Amino acid sequence: MAECPVPQRQLYIGGAWVPPIKGQYMDVINPATERAFTKIPAATAEDVDAAVAAATAAFKSGHWSRTTGAYRAKFLRAIAQKLRDKKPVLAKAETMDCGKPIDEAEWDMDDVATCFDYYAGQAEALDGRNANAAPIDVGMSEFDVRVRREALGVVGLITPWNYPLLMAAWKVAPALAAGCCAVLKPSELASLTCLELAAIAGEVELPPGVLNVVTGTGPEAGAPLSSHPGLAKVAFTGSAATGRRVSLAAAANLRPASLELGGKSALIVFEDAEVDKAVEWAMFGAFWTNGQICSSTSRLLVHKDVAPAFLAHLKKRAESINVCDPLTPGCRLGPLVSEGQYHKVLSYIEAGKAEGATLLTGGGRPPSSALPPSGGYFVSPTVFSGVTPSMRIWKEEIFGPVLSVATFESEAEAVAMANDCEYGLAGAVISACPDRCRRVAEALECGIVWVNCSQPCFCFAPWGGIKNSGHGRELGEWGLENFLSVKQVTKYVSPDIWGWYNPPPSKL
Repeated sequence: MAECPVPQRQLYIGGAWVPPIKGQYMDVINPATERAFTKIPAATAEDVDAAVAAATAAFKSGHWSRTTGAYRAKFLRAIAQKLRDKKPVLAKAETMDCGKPIDEAEWDMDDVATCFDYYAGQAEALDGRNANAAPIDVGMSEFDVRVRREALGVVGLITPWNYPLLMAAWKVAPALAAGCCAVLKPSELASLTCLELAAIAGEVELPPGVLNVVTGTGPEAGAPLSSHPGLAKVAFTGSAATGRRVSLAAAANLRPASLELGGKSALIVFEDAEVDKAVEWAMFGAFWTNGQICSSTSRLLVHKDVAPAFLAHLKKRAESINVCDPLTPGCRLGPLVSEGQYHKVLSYIEAGKAEGATLLTGGGRPPSSALPPSGGYFVSPTVFSGVTPSMRIWKEEIFGPVLSVATFESEAEAVAMANDCEYGLAGAVISACPDRCRRVAEALECGIVWVNCSQPCFCFAPWGGIKNSGHGRELGEWGLENFLSVKQVTKYVSPDIWGWYNPPPSKL
């Protein structure tokens, strides 16, 4: 059994490692072996209170919030460099923690570093935006009206287990760039690399209290954070069900919550698509990150004229995916994150069979010869054909390597089927016709559209959805705006007395 590549950590509060107040810890299970290999602290409400207090003290001191963006950018770039230096260790820890293939984890670490570098630039640009803000024409020359953008305050950041460090970076980097101080609560199913981010914050001498990391369960740590009255905002990524609870908890304090929630995205393949390319993108859209991705294009709509050839090629290619120990270079599908997730995905597969879908390939554990000897929560790449809109595998988010395929005859039918969904995170279209791609991209009801591809994500461009996929946008300049407050500054510039209350001229 591989040893844990990172030290066992405590909670990171106020720039120091501190044990949880109640002294409780949780085992960290490697999903490829089903064995515990280290522990993390199990924070409770008392620890959350301490973290918010440390962040509040740091924010009020002004040593971060009232500095320049250029000052904050130096720390963000130093963090980015440390992340690159530690990439092999961080990637291995993440793979052992959540089960994603090591090649994916290494790619994620590159993206994490890029995210911190990008928001360093955004922090510097914020200085210029405030210094050079153009006046607003209010129709009265006596007044000079401008806006400046300032840090919201102390923010609570709650992140998921499928991209443990990357999802944290999407929130931590812009929050710190804006001048906020943060309390990060990662998923209890994958917290190791977020604790290492705290260690890096200490190494670059980030001012104490600017970033605090508390690990623990949702009920014991996440709920107290989302409902904490000391926060200016909550930013959450996770399931729609938990997102509702987070939003209600923040609203009770009249605080905003930005939500990046689930999805059931559709990929539409038209009859003029190149089958080889389209199959590759269909697999990437459904099986990347072991299928555990909110934007997964797990609903595949294929034009009926090319469906037979497409499905034959898809079956062959899906069965060729390298499913093995995720620490093995070249692994393309690892285990699901936990025993609970494993049984959930298998139950959806059984539901698909029971409701009449055709199991094209997969549907259970891969051959044992490809897997670690101790077991692991592995599910083969699974494809169902003949899926109808009433089936659970078409309507509900599975969060596993399960692809549901239906056919269509017209563009209008395909768009209607894609939009007939409670979620609205992403969508994709593959066609050789640029005009058709444009029409479909405009017609899809979602926050992200991919044309002739699926799943690319860049920290420079906005990310988020509509409907039950949440609201607000992360990444790009929009991600920074999440953590800024807009302040109006109006100056009276006329040399004349305002004179509203001057007495009337006396009569002689």
